[in-house]
Amino acid sequence: MFKKVLIAEDMDSINYAVAAVLKELEIPEVVHAQYCDKAWLLAKKASQDKEPFDLLICDLSFKEDHREEKIKSGIELIAILKSEYPNLRVVVNSIEDHPQTVKDLWDSGNIDGYVCKDRNGLKELKEALQKLNIGETYNSPSIQKVLNQNNLLVLSDFEINIVKFLANGFTQDQIEQELKSQNIKPNSKSAIEKRLKELREEFSANTNPHLISIMKDLQLI
Repeated sequence: MFKKVLIAEDMDSINYAVAAVLKELEIPEVVHAQYCDKAWLLAKKASQDKEPFDLLICDLSFKEDHREEKIKSGIELIAILKSEYPNLRVVVNSIEDHPQTVKDLWDSGNIDGYVCKDRNGLKELKEALQKLNIGETYNSPSIQKVLNQNNLLVLSDFEINIVKFLANGFTQDQIEQELKSQNIKPNSKSAIEKRLKELREEFSANTNPHLISIMKDLQLI
């Protein structure tokens, strides 16, 4: 079983509950971080001390407060830590069950387990750790159900970004500049116009606002 675990979670109640599961599994060292920046610093120090973490249990969303954080989400934290410590095992422990988010995380290759925070969450977290301990991966049944949907709609980063920018009031010229500044391709105005037209046809939307409304209802953005 894992020897040293880092929990990145900003809710005290969840921290206590997860700690209880780890104690039951007789994991000897558990460290908590309520901020992503703090979790990164803890992982860095542990590595420098030649005592790296075996496992990260990470939420995806962290509420903002008075502190200015460089790493603002669990997704960012996971990506950074996996790039720096490829052998680190990662379990997401989150209420988030958006199909696109879940699929993107698995496709990234950065996670080994995904547990939903629901009434069975702690039981499933224990099962996840036992699976990971023998070299397997784990999904909560509710998450697996989402991934098994034959009609699961998955959008590219380009498609998600252009619709999100539209929803935030950006013009197509502004979207073009924003995509270029973030080095997201394609990023030409013609490509944006073409893909928006295709999306309107795919979703039977009459206008861009109608498209945004449909995609929000489907939880695609």
